[in-house]
Amino acid sequence: MLPPIKVAIADDHKIFRSGVINTLTPYENINVVFEAEDGEHLLDIMTTQLPDVILMDLKMPKLDGIQATVQVKEKYPEVKVIILTMYEDDNFIVHLVENGANAYLLKNSEPEEIYEAICTTFEKGFYFNENVNLALLKKVLHKNKQQFKPTFKNEIQLGDRELEVLKMICSELTTQEISEKIFLSPRTVEGIRQKLLEKINVKNTVGLVLYAFRNGLIE
Repeated sequence: MLPPIKVAIADDHKIFRSGVINTLTPYENINVVFEAEDGEHLLDIMTTQLPDVILMDLKMPKLDGIQATVQVKEKYPEVKVIILTMYEDDNFIVHLVENGANAYLLKNSEPEEIYEAICTTFEKGFYFNENVNLALLKKVLHKNKQQFKPTFKNEIQLGDRELEVLKMICSELTTQEISEKIFLSPRTVEGIRQKLLEKINVKNTVGLVLYAFRNGLIE
């Protein structure tokens, strides 16, 4: 039996709020307890009613989602905040996570991922998808790049095409975008990506980025 979760939505667009509510309706353990038009409205309602999880937009009038997140975490640290925004910028991601956000999702996320993020943050305290992991990883690696111990770069031999694809992956290009740039089919690009995973012995894109940073393949 899944535990009941009280959810609040803070977004200045009523149509979007309604869409999110409709998206969450099929999930019986989700109870949307209130909506807020902006951060100020959200904090006013929270003086009398606390949700378990807040879906927080960033760009809102009066009090934006960045300021509202900081205030919520200061006053109600037990309340989980999931950023739900159009801003796919690493600086936004890192700043919000450093200031207490428990998850960071884009508004075009699938309903299943929004539901998973709500349940995971409620139960475990955070939900970091690959976008968040990559943003945090880049920050840590840039900050501590000189602290990595030297390694023998010739332990893994990568071909020119593999290096080219690896650098594009680290630039967050999709398989389709890479295929268009280097004039290969998406299937061939995905094959090169899979070969990189096998050669470097990592499980996902985060591992590839970590390898590239540690070995000076990207700045």
